[in-house]
Amino acid sequence: MRAVIWDLGGTLVDTYPDVDRALATAIRPEPDDALLHEVALLTRRSSGEAISTLARRHGLAEATLRAAYEGTKQRWLEHPPPVMAGARDLLAAVRDEGGLNLVSTHRERASATALLDSLGLEVDDIICAPDGYPRKPDPAMIRALLSRHQLDPGECLAIGDRPGDVEAACAGGVRGVLLETPGVPLEAGEAVRITALSELLDRVRG
Repeated sequence: MRAVIWDLGGTLVDTYPDVDRALATAIRPEPDDALLHEVALLTRRSSGEAISTLARRHGLAEATLRAAYEGTKQRWLEHPPPVMAGARDLLAAVRDEGGLNLVSTHRERASATALLDSLGLEVDDIICAPDGYPRKPDPAMIRALLSRHQLDPGECLAIGDRPGDVEAACAGGVRGVLLETPGVPLEAGEAVRITALSELLDRVRG
């Protein structure tokens, strides 16, 4: 395995619980499990789609939900979300095998770097859509990482938590891996489906 290309939020870092609760609380101060699940079904597709859909369904201004979403990033400066279970072990396994840990994210570079630094996560390179790349499922960020590190797509994996992540991987010739959230059905095409990052340890070591 020459490289693993990671998505950041929801894959390498467990951001969804904070995001889901922030959006749900903006709708209802004490959200119940049904509302949290409604939010989760949308955020696993797209944060922007979640905000616009929830605003329409619940009669709120999109700006209200957007402010709640952005508020999570501010709180993470002092109280970062946890690293996804199994991520540190998988990062280490890739490194031990001489591979690269690369990140492809929609997050702004300053925000992404701050999040990684606050959690002590070391990666070999990161490409951020706001640097001038189209968002996934466009494969531009995947292809840029492959080109920058002279990687054969067939010797890499790309891990993400949304359909767009694995669609981008497929379009870039890389084997996609969808990290599923239990109870949230998503289309993944021919991508490998996992529910825990530890399921990939044997693959990267083999």
